[in-house]
Amino acid sequence: MKKLLIGALIAALSCGGMAWASESGGHGGKPHWGYAGEGAPEHWGEMAPEFAACKDGQSQSPIDISVAEAEDVDLPVIDFSYQATPVKMVNNGHTIQVNYAPGSKITVAGQTYDLKQFHFHTLSENAVDGKLFPLEAHLVHADESGKLAVVGVLFDEGAANSVIEQLWTHMPALPNSDILVSNETVNVMEMLPESKDYYSWSGSLTTPPCTEGVKWMLLQQPMTVSAEQVKKFSELMHGHNNRPVQLLYGRTLQR
Repeated sequence: MKKLLIGALIAALSCGGMAWASESGGHGGKPHWGYAGEGAPEHWGEMAPEFAACKDGQSQSPIDISVAEAEDVDLPVIDFSYQATPVKMVNNGHTIQVNYAPGSKITVAGQTYDLKQFHFHTLSENAVDGKLFPLEAHLVHADESGKLAVVGVLFDEGAANSVIEQLWTHMPALPNSDILVSNETVNVMEMLPESKDYYSWSGSLTTPPCTEGVKWMLLQQPMTVSAEQVKKFSELMHGHNNRPVQLLYGRTLQR
């Protein structure tokens, strides 16, 4: 039963909306949410009862991080233990997602979370002092009880990113399609910055159903991505795929 719960949570997740994305064409009676028009983020909370948190939740993500106002504390170190995984990518209609093989994890304050997948948003979803970045990656984890933790990586425009270049070479072009690249692996550890200092807060999924109780850890040091790499992803997504920043409602941010 526990494994089924975790599977359901991850399927609903993505912060890229994997389960709902499979219904992006409106199949099965599921609401057709997206990033523009009638399905845009400002309408998510009204589209279905199960999306109510998108409108009524008070611990929503993404957020705008005020560095000066973030509480300066001794945050626990994130112990990364990532391995290479086969290149298995999904275009779920809302993002490009790389599904991760079992065995990779992070440990924070004695709690272990298994890496399930990572995916991308342009522009970034989280902002720092009002600044949005060209790209953001979300690394999605779950512990044994199904509690979720997301590690975010921001990208500034600059040199091309080698991991992204590898992925973009193979990313599936059609919504609701996937690809497994034979004899090729990727290790997302190579996409992380040297410094693992981070901002931390309690938030939510950034796509419907906007479930709260997600542990967020946004790495402070950005990586770089080329303008061409951002353009290729944006064109595939037919524009931006980022939810606007949400109100804090008194939440404490730490760094």
